[in-house]
Amino acid sequence: MTKLVLLDAGPLGLVTNPRGDSDALQCRLWLRALLAKDVEVGVPEITDYEVRRELLRVGKLAGLRRLESLTALQGVTYFPITTEAMRLAATFWSTVRRQGRPTADPSALDCDMILAALADTLRLQGRDVVVATTNLRHLSLFVPAAAWNEILAE
Repeated sequence: MTKLVLLDAGPLGLVTNPRGDSDALQCRLWLRALLAKDVEVGVPEITDYEVRRELLRVGKLAGLRRLESLTALQGVTYFPITTEAMRLAATFWSTVRRQGRPTADPSALDCDMILAALADTLRLQGRDVVVATTNLRHLSLFVPAAAWNEILAE
């Protein structure tokens, strides 16, 4: 079974960052290494939204172009938000609230819960999913997640 690496907003932001800082360069090299080893990389609609809204807010057109072109790469798949994922996200959100461990402000959309739910729906369909992130705390409550630079191209 081919591993599916879903990008959280942190790594997706680094990959699309037009600046050449060290983290952005390392993340782009990491992504290329995954694709070279035929690891499927997923861009969830919710993380596209998180990164896109900030790029639009600050007017980073080069970053927007990189974001647009990313899903055209062979091995990169765009994953739309599904009704099943949204309903599961509501369950995840309410679970952590009842446990007294909120993952966002009560009125926030809570993108982490939506991403976790999308990953879990793919996992339940038999996919070998891991979420590449810069913030393990919330995502790892519900789905396999790891710091992006700890996920190896195998």
